[in-house]
Amino acid sequence: MHLLENREGMIMHISNREIGKGAAPFIIAEMSGNHNQSLDRALEIVEAAAKSGAHALKIQTYTADTMTLDLEEGEFFISDPNSLWKGKSLHKLYQEAYTPWEWHGPILDACRKLGMIGFSTPFDETAVDFLEELDVPCYKIASFENTDLPLIRKVASTGKPMIISTGMATVAELDETVRAARESGCKDLVLLKCTSTYPATPENTNILTIPHMRELFGCEVGLSDHTMGIGTALASVALGASIIEKHFTLRRADGGVDSAFSMEPEEMHALVVESERAWQSLGKVSYGPTKQESQSLAYRRSLYFVRDMKSGDTITADDIRAIRPGFGLPTKYLPILQGKRVTRDVRRGTPVNWELFG
Repeated sequence: MHLLENREGMIMHISNREIGKGAAPFIIAEMSGNHNQSLDRALEIVEAAAKSGAHALKIQTYTADTMTLDLEEGEFFISDPNSLWKGKSLHKLYQEAYTPWEWHGPILDACRKLGMIGFSTPFDETAVDFLEELDVPCYKIASFENTDLPLIRKVASTGKPMIISTGMATVAELDETVRAARESGCKDLVLLKCTSTYPATPENTNILTIPHMRELFGCEVGLSDHTMGIGTALASVALGASIIEKHFTLRRADGGVDSAFSMEPEEMHALVVESERAWQSLGKVSYGPTKQESQSLAYRRSLYFVRDMKSGDTITADDIRAIRPGFGLPTKYLPILQGKRVTRDVRRGTPVNWELFG
């Protein structure tokens, strides 16, 4: 039983692009903080994402002060030895990673010029107001904000499509989030299966959740993928992922807050190409030869005479064999034909058919 009304079958669009079963997966390149505080580099990333074939580029809209407090102690300091950002305060991390708001216009303009959809993740209400001034076509909610219901409602009230990452969220929390979004005006919703570790491991990604989430919430579902490579993303396509989001940089060796788990342009291009191939291969439940396979039927095995025969000769196991091509009788008749007599002379290489026997 669905927690919410099932809305499958509705055609969803982000800007002019269809999202869902009738379209190839929508690939989002996430810039995040990989601009390394250089607008020139940010614009290079936009260009590289477009050349790689990505359909959209996403940035993030916040400041360090809208994210956290400028404190260096306790829970405001990252001490986890396994964290990519160990030894930094949250405030300093966000100062390093944030995209200056005055860069948003040039970045989104560059996306439009290059044929990509540019949009952002807002982290508070002031960011939503700012992005509305830029007329972004959709919004993304990050995993760490997916329980921030006031923010969800604010974004939903714009009436624009929403993409929500589901990292860490329980079913009950997602139910609250999805209800808040729909009740506040969101008609086009996508949930992204996400594992909020950086990087994530494939065995901790649990993409079998994708079809379950689609059924449970009656909306489009995709993948926000923090694993290395493209294997997990391609597998998600087979499970119905309509959107795939991956962090993106020019070169991991350049460094940056998210570079360690970001894709390079060649990898992004491979993801775009192979995800579309994976989607194309799904097709429908089908048995028997396709139209394209019909010519290949000629190369099945069938029964042929492999020795010259005289009229009245009796067939033995040495006289006919199952070989290619497929113009003779099916091989299942081989035991039945042994012991029968041919009614005319037969040359080696003649396909076996019923007219040759009395």
